[in-house]
Amino acid sequence: MKRTQLIVIAAVALISVIISGVQPYDRFTWFLEVAPVLIGIPLLFATHRRFPLTPLLGWLLLVHAMILIVGGHYTYAQVPVGSWVQDLLDLERNHYDRLGHFVQGFVPAILLREVLIRRSPLKPGKWLFVIVASMCLAFSAIYEFIEWWTAIAGGESAEAFLGTQGDVWDTQWDMFLALIGALVAQLTLARVHDRQIALVTVRAPKA
Repeated sequence: MKRTQLIVIAAVALISVIISGVQPYDRFTWFLEVAPVLIGIPLLFATHRRFPLTPLLGWLLLVHAMILIVGGHYTYAQVPVGSWVQDLLDLERNHYDRLGHFVQGFVPAILLREVLIRRSPLKPGKWLFVIVASMCLAFSAIYEFIEWWTAIAGGESAEAFLGTQGDVWDTQWDMFLALIGALVAQLTLARVHDRQIALVTVRAPKA
């Protein structure tokens, strides 16, 4: 990914964060959701010279960031597009958070593939596929722990961040969808990703 692409991605994400911070539904939830974006942007610039990302991963990270930002502004249970789908399909709940957790597996799967292929002895194949899927599932479980601890620490103020919407199986659904996202990402994007990694590896400076 060229530096100009990185600048565009970072600018779009940062501007979106600023806009989303204007009268969010719940300020505490907004901060929790956009915090990964605010941490990720400086990291991308700090590591770009030594570890430039593939364009595929860069744009996927932006998509993930936008989903977090929108969810932060409205809270996942109140995102308008989710409410529209809920009404259209006569669903019991707003499923925007389901999309968020699917992407929580989909995008990190490509990120993990990239890091492992470029910085470990692992090569594309069955072992890489299993390890990436397992790591995404583990990350999703850790995220659920963070939600749990936040709820304990924040009390009622963390309810919007949890976004369970009365679903007793919400935690299990979240982890399951993250796993599905990781599997789908690898099955659909592995070949394109491998080609881009090969190009970046040739051009990138040695670590």
